Amino acid sequence: MLQTSKLIAQGQGLASALLKRATTVQLDWDVRQKSRFDATDSAGRTLGVFLPRGTVVRGGDVLVAEDGSLVRVTAAPQSVLKITHCPQHGTPYDLIRAAYHLGNRHVPIELKPDHLKIEPDHVLADMLRAMHLIVHAVDEAFEPENGAYASGGHAHGGHGHSHDHDHSDHDHHGHGHHHAH
Repeated sequence: MLQTSKLIAQGQGLASALLKRATTVQLDWDVRQKSRFDATDSAGRTLGVFLPRGTVVRGGDVLVAEDGSLVRVTAAPQSVLKITHCPQHGTPYDLIRAAYHLGNRHVPIELKPDHLKIEPDHVLADMLRAMHLIVHAVDEAFEPENGAYASGGHAHGGHGHSHDHDHSDHDHHGHGHHHAH
């Protein structure tokens, strides 16, 4: 078994020639949210993956094996519910409402501009249909949001800036006057 304990988020910094030569491993969401698992890559090698606790593996990430070889991760198609708005009776805003209700239930959810994806759940599917949304069972890759407070997450596309500054209204936004409502 080939051990792997390092992950390079989205293969960042690796030359495209190296990525093209890398073997691949296709993993579903259930496996990718674990920090310890076994898998078999496209070359038939058994991998023992031991990542830091809390690490979530995403499609496009690259695992580095103990022998220095690279293994590119792809998100495996799996059963999901794909949710879209009804063009005859609704608006894209209905998806925002659905995301709000699903978020209140702490459901892993993939957000796209024109659809949402969740893991199969007939109770949630019925709730969404009652909200006049279209719910289809499909087999597709599933990449749910990390969540605002997820640890061990990935840095995405130049978002290395901090959000630690104070957003309170009291000093610098000129909101000292009163509003009549």
